[in-house]
Amino acid sequence: MRALISVSDKSGIIKLAKELREMGTEIISTGGTAKTLTEAGIKVTEISELTGFPECLDGRVKTLHPRVHAGILAMRGNPEHMKQLSELGIEPIDLVIVNLYPFRETILKEGVTREEAVENIDIGGPSMLRAAAKNYQDVTVVTDPADYETVMEQLKENGSVDIDTKFYLMQKVFSHTAHYDTMIADYIRRQREDETLPDTLTMTFEKLQDMRYGENPHQKAAFYREIGHRKGSLTDAEQLNGKELSFNNINDTNGALELLKEFTDPTVVACKHGNPCGVGSVRVSTEADCPVDHAPDEETAVLKAWEKAFSADKVSIYGGILVVNRTVSLALAEAMKPVFLEVIVAPAYTEEALALLREKKNLRVLRLPDISTAQDKKAFDMKKVNGGLIVQTIDAELYHEEDLKVVTKAQPTKEQLADMQFGMRIVKYTKSNGIVVVKNTQSVGIGPGQVNRIWAAKQCFDHARELIGKEALTGAVLASDAFFPFADTVEAAHEAGITAIIQPGGSIRDQESIDKADAYGMTMVFTGMRHFRH
Repeated sequence: MRALISVSDKSGIIKLAKELREMGTEIISTGGTAKTLTEAGIKVTEISELTGFPECLDGRVKTLHPRVHAGILAMRGNPEHMKQLSELGIEPIDLVIVNLYPFRETILKEGVTREEAVENIDIGGPSMLRAAAKNYQDVTVVTDPADYETVMEQLKENGSVDIDTKFYLMQKVFSHTAHYDTMIADYIRRQREDETLPDTLTMTFEKLQDMRYGENPHQKAAFYREIGHRKGSLTDAEQLNGKELSFNNINDTNGALELLKEFTDPTVVACKHGNPCGVGSVRVSTEADCPVDHAPDEETAVLKAWEKAFSADKVSIYGGILVVNRTVSLALAEAMKPVFLEVIVAPAYTEEALALLREKKNLRVLRLPDISTAQDKKAFDMKKVNGGLIVQTIDAELYHEEDLKVVTKAQPTKEQLADMQFGMRIVKYTKSNGIVVVKNTQSVGIGPGQVNRIWAAKQCFDHARELIGKEALTGAVLASDAFFPFADTVEAAHEAGITAIIQPGGSIRDQESIDKADAYGMTMVFTGMRHFRH
């Protein structure tokens, strides 16, 4: 038996090579691998001895030779193939153990240059892997050190690797080379800053973990992450306490984090089933030229933000997700502890706060230092549909200040404008049709996912009255993710006590809504930007 070994990841390779030599296997090797094996006292045949041609071009060319590829690709059951090998003086290669240049590790290094990345694109390795995988009936191909033990067990017990294992290893090869090539293509796309949607879409992800089940217990699931460091994403979080995150935990927490990233002031977001259920913020900046809230320090400010988020909906937060963009103090942990929460995510925790939260063994506590880092605007948003995939760029905008248009006679106050922005940030992450009512940087009513806008509005008002009280709606601001098709939403808002509205506009019946608002002395602002979320 003859084995060709050329690996960048050398874990386990000396043990494997020794066992192969003990079985009488001839080992052919290249460059650094040959050096490693020789230093370990293992006899190897250098690739240049096999090919009769020296490695050249700084090692770029060494295995791209007929004596290598013919030895791999020859079908043992094909007499003509074997006759040609004999005539050419080429011996078959039975075992190919190859893993590729560390392209992934290279591009993840800080300050890596394009030249370094390109130099770590493997050429000969994928060629050998693909050749061996194509001839899987006769050649055993191994690219993952995790498979060394299985291969050796079968060789020792049976003198060969069984066909099912070879077929499995073939699959791993093509998955591996596809993953490798996709990483390269994605790196080049990002280097070119190409934001177009490609004609062919190839993407690759690494499995982060298998999950107990999916959205429901009868569904299988796993959590994958993109290649590359995405600061501030859930894949970057460190779990400090609690059970393993479930499929629904991850989905809901991701939605909550997306909303949280809209805010720079101390903010708390509570989320349930993919929708925000309570959002509270405390103004410590002079954003929107509006008076700041009084908070003596940041710890007090984030505690006030929690009080706003919690009091907005004390019912729906039960079993929900909580994300915070400031350090969790002992006082905040004490306030949260009586509430049943599934997940808490924050950039940091004081030692006392973490110790208190850990008293709840099942509470999933995550630390995400870069929690406020904005999403990558070049990223894609994807949804799987039966037989295909729909892809779009992410919704990275809120509105453009220059496009804001006051369409009513009544002009908004600075405080109302600040709340309008606050409300639009929330409704952007509320399932459509979505209506959100806010007051003093607190959500007081959220109506998500209704099939018409008036139902979303009425649900929002009903929740506010039931959970906080009718007074919460008096003088509040309403935000809508899309235009009003009829004036009925304005009428319902007025009856609820709302005095200001922000919405995208763009309906053929916009004037009806404007006239109705004017009749009630309400102020209304158009943004010109819709935020459907499905």
